[in-house]
Amino acid sequence: MLKPSCRLLQASILRSPRVPTSVFYTSFRHLAVPAARASTASQKHDDDTLRNVFDSSSFWRDFRGPRHAGTSPVHGLFANRYLTHAEGFITFSKESAEKCQRLVAKIIQASSVQERCLIPRLLDRLSDSLCRVLDIADFVRATHPDPDFQQASNQTYEMLFEFMNVLNTTPDLKIKLEDALADPQVGATWSNEERTVAQILLREFLKSAIDLPKEKRQAFVDFSNEISRLGTKFVKDMRPEIQTIKLSSWQLKDVDPLVLEYASARSFTGIIIPTTGPVAATTSRSMKDANARRELYIAGRIAPKTQLQTLQDFLQARAKVANLSGYSSYAEMNLADTLAKSPIAVQSFLDALSSDNRGQIRQEMDELLVLKKLETNDAGTSTQVEAWDRDYYQAQQAMKQRSRSRRPDFMCAYFSLGTVMQGLSRLFTQLYGVRLVPVPIAPGEVWNPDVRRLDVIDETAGRIAVLYCDLFARPDKSPNPAHFTLRCSRHIHTSELEEAATLHPDLDPLQVVNDGMAVSRNPTTKEVYQLPTIALVCDFQANNSHQSVVEPTLLSFRDVQTLFHEMGHAIHSITGRTAHQVLSGTRCAPDFAELPSILMEHFAADPTVLSLFARHWQTDAPLPYEMVAERLAIDRKGQGVETEHQIILALLDQAYHSDLPLCMPGGFDSTAVFHSIHDKYGSVREPRETSAQGFFGHLVEYGGTYYSYLFDRAIAGRVWDIVFDGGRDGGAVKREGGERFRHEVLKWGGGRDGWECLAGLLRDERLRKGGEEAMRLVGEWGVKT
Repeated sequence: MLKPSCRLLQASILRSPRVPTSVFYTSFRHLAVPAARASTASQKHDDDTLRNVFDSSSFWRDFRGPRHAGTSPVHGLFANRYLTHAEGFITFSKESAEKCQRLVAKIIQASSVQERCLIPRLLDRLSDSLCRVLDIADFVRATHPDPDFQQASNQTYEMLFEFMNVLNTTPDLKIKLEDALADPQVGATWSNEERTVAQILLREFLKSAIDLPKEKRQAFVDFSNEISRLGTKFVKDMRPEIQTIKLSSWQLKDVDPLVLEYASARSFTGIIIPTTGPVAATTSRSMKDANARRELYIAGRIAPKTQLQTLQDFLQARAKVANLSGYSSYAEMNLADTLAKSPIAVQSFLDALSSDNRGQIRQEMDELLVLKKLETNDAGTSTQVEAWDRDYYQAQQAMKQRSRSRRPDFMCAYFSLGTVMQGLSRLFTQLYGVRLVPVPIAPGEVWNPDVRRLDVIDETAGRIAVLYCDLFARPDKSPNPAHFTLRCSRHIHTSELEEAATLHPDLDPLQVVNDGMAVSRNPTTKEVYQLPTIALVCDFQANNSHQSVVEPTLLSFRDVQTLFHEMGHAIHSITGRTAHQVLSGTRCAPDFAELPSILMEHFAADPTVLSLFARHWQTDAPLPYEMVAERLAIDRKGQGVETEHQIILALLDQAYHSDLPLCMPGGFDSTAVFHSIHDKYGSVREPRETSAQGFFGHLVEYGGTYYSYLFDRAIAGRVWDIVFDGGRDGGAVKREGGERFRHEVLKWGGGRDGWECLAGLLRDERLRKGGEEAMRLVGEWGVKT
C-alpha cells in the first residue's frame, strides 16, 4: 500500500508510499559515496548478516548496538537532529516555516531573468521544506508508541498543513510562476525536470481555486472542509443496517463450531451471527443452506439511510468543488494529472478490460454452476449462480483442489523472514546492481527496538538510500502493510550550503540543510543529494523465544507476496533519484505508481527467483516449486470473478464522481446507480434490497482513480511477459531486463510522462501519445497473474 505523502500546492495530501541517519554518527557514514564495487567476501558477509538480523533475535541484540546512549549523544528519530525528544517536533516545524517564509519572499521578489530562472528550484525547496516535516509527522503520529511523540507530531502536522494551505492560495506565488513559464528567455534555461516541476505546481495552484473571486474562493474552502468532514464520517460509519441475524443450528451445521463459538451468541431459538466480518465470511463460505446464505448476504449489504445520505452529501460537495474550479466533474478534475487524463479514457479501459475478462468469468461461473447442480441434485432447474452462491462454491472448489493435491501446505517453513529479505537483496543485485546492507542502530534513531535499518548500496554509486524495516507484529500496531517515504531524493545546491553556513556558523552546513539525515556527496562531481528515507511497515508474527527450539519468523506465501509488493514501492523510491523532490520516486502519476509493486508480485511467484532464497529453515532443502504451482492454480481459479468485482467498483467510482451527483434526472440516487452498473457489468444479479455502496470506503481516498490498480495490473502483466520474458529461461533475474525497467521507468520518478516510459519500455509506439486508444489497448491486454 502506498501511503500519502505531501507535495506543496496540493489541495489535499496525496500519496507516497518515506531513509535517515544520525548526527555525528551518520555524518561520516553518509557523505562519501564509494564508487568501487564491494568485495565478494564483503557482499557474502552482508548477505549472511541480512538473514541473521531478521531470523535470530540474539544476533540482532548483539548487532543493533546499545539501546541507550550512555555517554554517547542521543540521536534523533531517523537521525533527524530536531527529534531527540517529542518537543523537537515543534522546533522542527517552526524553523521549517521560517525557511518557507524566506523562500516565499525570494520567489515573490524575483525580478531579473536570472532570479526568475530559479523559481522552479525555489518552489521545489519550498515543497521539500514542508514535506520533510509533514511526511515524518504523519508517520510518527500513526506509528510511534510514545503518546508524547504522537501528540507533538499530530500538533506539528496540523500546524504545517494549515500553513501549506495558506501557501496554496497565495496569488503572488502563482503569478510569479505563470510569468516565468510564459517568458521564453527564462524557459530556455530550464532543464526538462525544472519545466515539469513548474507545470505540475501551476496545475496544483489552479486546483486550489486561486483565481476565483473572494466569495467563490471562500465557498471553495467551505466545500473542501465539508468534504473532509463528510469523508471521515462516511468511513467511520461503515456498518450495515442489520448487524446480526438469527439462524438455526440446523442451518449452521456445516460451519466450524469453533468459528461459531468465537463470535456468535446463542438464544433459545437459534444462533445469532454477525452480518459482516470474518465470522460472516466463514459462514457464507461453508453454510450449505442457500436460503440462509441469501439472508446473510443481503443483511450484510444494506447500508443505513443516514450513511447513504452522508455519501450523497459528500459526492455533491466534491462535484461543487470541481465546478468552482472550472471542471464539469470531480473525476475530470482529479484525472488531469493521470495517464488516463479523462473519464472517457478510463471508460475505454474498463470496457475493454471487461470484454477481455468475459470469457474467463463465463468459464468460472459455468464451473461453479456444475458444482451447484451436483450438490443440489438438480440437473435442470438450477440455471444460474446467485450472488450468495459465489463465495460458497468457490470455497468448495478450492477445497476439492487442495484435496486432490494431497500435499499439506508447509510452504512457510521455506520462507523465514531473513531468507526472504536475503532473496529481495539478491534479486535487486541481479536486476539493478543494488543490495541491502544491515546497519547498527544509533540510540534514539528508531521508534521500537524491533526496527531494523538497512542501507541500500549501489554497485557503482555507493549508498543511495536508507530503509527502516518495522516488520514484526506488536499490540496496537496497524495490521495493514505500507510503504512510507519520509524524505525524498533532491539535489542540494551549493547556494543552500552557503546559506546554511551563514545562518548557522556553528554547525556543519550539511547537518543544517538536511536536518542531520542521510546525504551523499559524489566524489567526482562534488554534487550533494539528500537520500531517500523510507519506512516499510508490516505485521508479521515474531517467533516465540521461549520455545526449546527457537524458530525464525516464518511467512506464508501470501506474506511473501505482500513483502515483495511493498518492496516494489521501495525500489521505486530508491532508484527514482531525481534532482527535485516533487518528482522523486513514487511521486509520479497516481495511476502509474502501483506498477513497480504489482510487477514484484510476478517475481515472488517465479521459480528462478524463489531458487535464490527459498530454503527450509532447518534442513536447508530447496522449496519444491510444485507447492507454489498448486497454490497459484487455486488462486487463479477466482481471478475472473475478482477482476469483474474490481471493474464494477472502478465504474461505480467513475459514476459517483461524474456530473450525476448534481445532474441526475429526478435527483441523485446512489443506489439506483449502484444497481445499474451491476446489471450491465455483473455476471450475477445483485439483490435489489442491497445498497453496498455505503461500504465503499475507497471512494474517499481515490475520487475517480480507483481504476488505477487494475490499470497497473494489466501493464505489469505485459511488462513481465515482454521485458522479463514471463520468467522463461531465467528471464526474471537477467540484468538486461532490470536495467531496461530501471532506465525507462524507475529512474524517472514523476519526471517523465508515463506513456513515454511505457512506449520506451515495451517498444510500442502506439502508447507514446497516450489517450483513449492507448487506454483501450491496455484494457485489451487483460489482467494476468
